[in-house]
Amino acid sequence: MLIGVVKEIKNHEYRVGLTPASVRELTHYGHHVVVEKNAGEGIGFSNEDYIAFGASILNSSKEVFANADMIVKVKEPQSEECAMLREGQLLFTYLHLAPDFPQTMALLNAKCIGIAYETVTNDHGGLPLLAPMSEVAGRMSIQVGATALQKEPGGAGILLGGVPGVAPAKVTIIGGGAAGTEALRIAVGMGAEAVVIERSLRRLQELDLLFGSKIKTIISTLESIEHYVCDSDLVIGAVLLPGAAAPKLVTHDMIRKMRRGSVLVDIAIDQGGCFETSKPTTHAAPTYTIDGIVHYCVTNIPGAVPRTSTFALNNATLPYVLAIANKGYKQAMLDDIHLRNGLNVHKGRLTHPAVANALNLEYSAVENALL
Repeated sequence: MLIGVVKEIKNHEYRVGLTPASVRELTHYGHHVVVEKNAGEGIGFSNEDYIAFGASILNSSKEVFANADMIVKVKEPQSEECAMLREGQLLFTYLHLAPDFPQTMALLNAKCIGIAYETVTNDHGGLPLLAPMSEVAGRMSIQVGATALQKEPGGAGILLGGVPGVAPAKVTIIGGGAAGTEALRIAVGMGAEAVVIERSLRRLQELDLLFGSKIKTIISTLESIEHYVCDSDLVIGAVLLPGAAAPKLVTHDMIRKMRRGSVLVDIAIDQGGCFETSKPTTHAAPTYTIDGIVHYCVTNIPGAVPRTSTFALNNATLPYVLAIANKGYKQAMLDDIHLRNGLNVHKGRLTHPAVANALNLEYSAVENALL
């Protein structure tokens, strides 16, 4: 198979779909890889690094799209990239279609085969290709939240961990999955007073065993969310419904009751956000303020640490890239129900029920696409 890697063009996005080491694996199995010129330079990979492991360098993304059987990316294709997709061409990347009608229609019109990292599953009910970036985003959320709490960005001027004689900040994390757990880990490490709100009692029990008396574990209800959000200095939204739009768990009314200078960090913004006042931002302009509350809603938080993120993502995605390349996408999906769950669009049809439901579009069963 001919596999293509393009330079990411989303705002301040420096991650890359394949590392040179991943290219080495693919070429070892007899596949060909074409890489857009300087695709990896933002994280220290030169063109020569890719060439040394068997890749060919092409001068433009247009050439890569025109030649490759499968495009391996990081972020969802931007409008100009969607226009370059061909009918039947494989696209393996994060898509986050549920809150993005224009991108969904562009992929359907292109009649490509779109496999989304974020809906590939595993035997444990997890999302193995989303988890690495969720872990990075969770850790980053406390870091950026602590910065936003400083006075200059508009925060209340609070040190997250406090100092002797001064109370630490109150941090509430909504969602106890991969992102929420890592946010807890950093919040506790920085000395904050941390609360996690989660709808699964079993998950709360696991978090209680993991962190003990260092955190408070609270079952998710409307009352508990309002109580803790309104009393927090920093709120992290780490809610996820696989493939679907995030529920708006924190209302504008709750946000109005928060102390001025408090901070909201919405990790769920890729799926539409879990705060009613959330709107996508970029690393170039990451925050905005509503009713005196600072909002951080960057849609590619892990892009702030692109080298770490690229290695973490490739560790997870490479086995799937190899399976698709070695077997062809149909056989790879027939052999692996979890990879099959990653198929979101197939030659003009929407093949993920949660995405179809979120966008009120017609759904076509994945099995029909693999006939």
